[in-house]
Amino acid sequence: MKFSNLFGKTQKNISTNAESISHQLMLRAGFILQIAAGVYAYMPIAYKAFRKIENIIRNELNKSGAQEVHMPALQPVDLWERSNRKESYGPVLFQLKDRRERELVLGPTHEEVITQMVKSNVESYRDLPLNLYQIQVKFRDEARPRAGLLRGREFHMKDAYSFDMDQNGLDKRYDQMVEVYKSIFQKCGLPVLVVQADSGAIGGKDSQEFILTTDVGEDTIIYCDSCKYVANSEKAVFLHEELPIEDELNLTEVLTPSVKTIEDVSKFFNSDTKKTIKSVMYMINDELVMVSIRGDLEINEIKLSNIFKGKDLRLATDEELIKSDLLPGFISPVGLHNITKIHFLFDNSLKTGNNFISGGNKPDSHYSNVNIPRDILVSEFNDLALADVGYKCTECVNTLSTTKGVEVGHVFKLGTSYSESLGAFYTDEDGSQKPILMGCYGIGVGRVLAAAIEQNHDEKGIIFPPEISPYQIHLVGINLNDNAVAESCNSIYNNLYDNDYEVIFDDRDESAGVKLADADLMGFPIRMVVSLRSLKNNSVEIKLRSESESFLVEINKLEEYLSSIR
Repeated sequence: MKFSNLFGKTQKNISTNAESISHQLMLRAGFILQIAAGVYAYMPIAYKAFRKIENIIRNELNKSGAQEVHMPALQPVDLWERSNRKESYGPVLFQLKDRRERELVLGPTHEEVITQMVKSNVESYRDLPLNLYQIQVKFRDEARPRAGLLRGREFHMKDAYSFDMDQNGLDKRYDQMVEVYKSIFQKCGLPVLVVQADSGAIGGKDSQEFILTTDVGEDTIIYCDSCKYVANSEKAVFLHEELPIEDELNLTEVLTPSVKTIEDVSKFFNSDTKKTIKSVMYMINDELVMVSIRGDLEINEIKLSNIFKGKDLRLATDEELIKSDLLPGFISPVGLHNITKIHFLFDNSLKTGNNFISGGNKPDSHYSNVNIPRDILVSEFNDLALADVGYKCTECVNTLSTTKGVEVGHVFKLGTSYSESLGAFYTDEDGSQKPILMGCYGIGVGRVLAAAIEQNHDEKGIIFPPEISPYQIHLVGINLNDNAVAESCNSIYNNLYDNDYEVIFDDRDESAGVKLADADLMGFPIRMVVSLRSLKNNSVEIKLRSESESFLVEINKLEEYLSSIR
């Protein structure tokens, strides 16, 4: 490809809304074009990288025995109603009607459709197991699309679905797909962490994410260096510090003017935040939920949402609390256990310790010496706390650490939830009807591209992993008005092209500074510069994008050099 023929231009000025490095660099390099919020067009260079990632995914899946299908983006809404997912997806689900007023959705994922396909084609155990996949566009009406290809409203995903007769078969298929994923990301030149994860609206029992670590990632990963425990913060657990048991003291109401926050309470009582009970009010649909946790910890809202099967979760407003005779800043479960309009939840951190401090449920009032179960009736405890750096690992009791990353793949054991709700059964050897066990396996193709750039860049631009780079060689001609330079460039370009090297030749009438800056910005693995200076030695100047120093290679030894690093 000659640069003068390339569709797309590098940009000096880009939108100030570009938050992530990958978004900024892809806009500057002319790789993508924003059409609407969260909707992007791929320009030719970005699409070449996209297709390379796609082909690696396709080759590895085909090698594993998976079969490729293609499913419709338009789906009847009744499928989502039958699977009980219309409500859990909520406003993220794009919904529309056709001219006959039939309700449809634009698929954010395809569990329902693939289950219908299998239901129509699988009759007995002889038709199983199956592993089917597609690479297709998805639609999710994100409230705040951000970071370019990392979180859009329209995006490309590889989604695969396995179908087995029993749990043993599902476990084998799941483990196989984890290994396939490791191979895919290795072949993309991307080191990933495999972490325990929350299943979210997809559902299922077991779930793992494949995370590409980067300082600006939106996922927080909790890990232990000692025992190799790794989990997304949404799923991570930790060992709660057991507080010492003291003699129970009498419950006392204390006047606390304008003391509302946990920090203020601790300061007022000259006590550690661990000795306080923090109670936070949420609305789950139209139900008030009080979540109580030790004051030094934070509530994990994903864990909380999972208790309510992914129903819409939000903090209750002050107006809603006052309407229910609750006082913001002074709330606690003490004395409220008979109120049926409130759903009470308690974190595991409150299992130990006593003589806590909590809100007094009156203006400017707190209780001291709160004890469970004397003063608070708890029917059960739940894991509702958010793990963080410095907490203790449940596996080995060593200290947990954190890192940031971007999710590029996710695998789930779905079990029978979809097959039962949508009627996908098979006849076993004894003639009995049984639900098919399913697994689900996703990779965001555009997200892999963006995440690769997040992880591989410097102050000058992108540093593409060779495996997914759109071009391997960026040939730059300096002073192409000189016949010797022009002839050498064209000869080298034609030679490389004829020998199946992926090469882009910057033949523009631009300054050396502009051309070299664009080469660094685009980030292809090998830069070759032909100039009057290099031709004095009958050579080209070569610089690897991942290194700082350049060197000369004689033109007649160029093929030998490239063969040695190919």
